[in-house]
Amino acid sequence: MKTLLLFGVSPKMGTAFQVLQQALKQTGRWRCVALVRDEDFARQLQQQGVKTIVGDATNESSVREVCTLAGQDTVIVSTLGGSAGAHYLAQRLIIDTAELCGIGQMLLVTSLGCGDTWATMSERAKKAFGHAVREKSLAEVWLQTSTLNYEILRPGGLAQGEATGTGKCFYQQQVQGYIHRAELARIILQRISADKLDNRVYAVVDPGLDTVDN
Repeated sequence: MKTLLLFGVSPKMGTAFQVLQQALKQTGRWRCVALVRDEDFARQLQQQGVKTIVGDATNESSVREVCTLAGQDTVIVSTLGGSAGAHYLAQRLIIDTAELCGIGQMLLVTSLGCGDTWATMSERAKKAFGHAVREKSLAEVWLQTSTLNYEILRPGGLAQGEATGTGKCFYQQQVQGYIHRAELARIILQRISADKLDNRVYAVVDPGLDTVDN
């Protein structure tokens, strides 16, 4: 049984939470481990069979503890958000610690607008959340220049809703659009189920969604 190590799980129904819940339904396929910040939430996950460490992704000892708990036969999925200045540092710490602990694979979720898609963002969007996008871009580069096998997913606008089965990954194509968090989670699990991640960056949208309700 392979281990799934999640960073970014919160009780707010975000993407990582959706990944975790879908993984738990795949009985016998995944051993799930997560770093969470809230003790009550950790106990809730433990009742579902999730191995948890309570701590912060910017804390070296917390990240080392959860990586050690996960073990080497692990794929990391990180959907971390975070405040300005903390996001890149947290992702960098996760990547560095994974290397030290012998973990070989990581899937990183960032967003459209990162890296070479920066030019596709409107000036309004750059002013609103450009700083966060730039930090995510730094995290992408750190992962790409690490020793880890990786994939980077850049979803479009995220919204609540059921998995549709129609979300798609686009390689070296300029796309815009939306995707439900549950659908993105489905795609993440599909990607990490492969024997080896392919060291590519994908834009991820659901062509079937014209508009969404946030």
